[in-house]
Amino acid sequence: DIASDRVYVFTPEGHVVDLPQGATPVDFAYRVHTEVGHACRGARVNGRIVPLTYPLKTGDQVYILTSNNQAPSRDWLNPSLGYIQTSRARAKVTHWFKQQHRDQNIADGRAILEDDFKRLSLYDVDLDELARKVNYPAADDMFAAIGAGDLRPTHVAHVAQEMLEPREKQLDLKLLGNRKGQYETDSDIQIRGVGKLKTQVAKCCKPLPGDAIGGYITVGRGVTVHRQDCLTFLHHKEFEPNRIIEVSWGGRPEATYPVDIEIQAYDRYGLLRDITQVLTASRSNVLSLNTLSNIDDNTATMLVTVEIRTLEQLARLLAQIRNLPNIIEVRRKRS
Repeated sequence: DIASDRVYVFTPEGHVVDLPQGATPVDFAYRVHTEVGHACRGARVNGRIVPLTYPLKTGDQVYILTSNNQAPSRDWLNPSLGYIQTSRARAKVTHWFKQQHRDQNIADGRAILEDDFKRLSLYDVDLDELARKVNYPAADDMFAAIGAGDLRPTHVAHVAQEMLEPREKQLDLKLLGNRKGQYETDSDIQIRGVGKLKTQVAKCCKPLPGDAIGGYITVGRGVTVHRQDCLTFLHHKEFEPNRIIEVSWGGRPEATYPVDIEIQAYDRYGLLRDITQVLTASRSNVLSLNTLSNIDDNTATMLVTVEIRTLEQLARLLAQIRNLPNIIEVRRKRS
């Protein structure tokens, strides 16, 4: 008896190739050889031309039609079109496109990171050392990953800032939150020689321990602490630079901080239940949760405000939500 979840097909020379149930000629081509898959432009099954989405059956004899100038099609990566059923073939097609666009990805990634460095006033960064710290062998590999969307530039900029300003040398700024939504605190600290100042966490960007932050001296309310990529802070920095001061996190975070998370997903039964289960399992206190469904494209947008202790905890929570079925995008909401 032949297992029902596999199909066994023949090459023109009579060799047997086993594939998962539902595999197509494209899957067969990549199973035979990577270059055969890249050059595939058509297929004959049992002597007759078939579409590349044709589901192969046990006993079929498959002949792949190739071309010297043929290249993989981006349509092959669209799951709804049914060209590829195996992860092996999908990975090889994805890798081909990444390699073809590597030079462009390097240029794009370099430009993106340089913009972030300028915005955060980061200079003289050892790029090769930075690449190694984010688990890439060289700077060009890091740039390519950023350009391809595999690596977040904000994470790289945060690591670069830690390289230039080690935690143990940062100022000790204690920002305490509470569960009543009040952000104002008193802090017995010295900030660039200013003396004892009242501090408050900005409600517009809600920074977390680990975020790159900056201080804005308000009138009568002390120092407001913003994320350095906050649009409000960038506006203050451009038009009122004399009221911007350097601040930084210090010590182990003991308080929790409210963070807004935006989730976009294809609407389905049980979506809200699955997300709340992830939030419960992460032991994140939910302050609010709003859902807006779009009937036209069958999507749902959720805005969740949770209490988070550190940036690392937030990253773990976002990753867990991304792993749920039908999720389109999960991100921390910007100001």
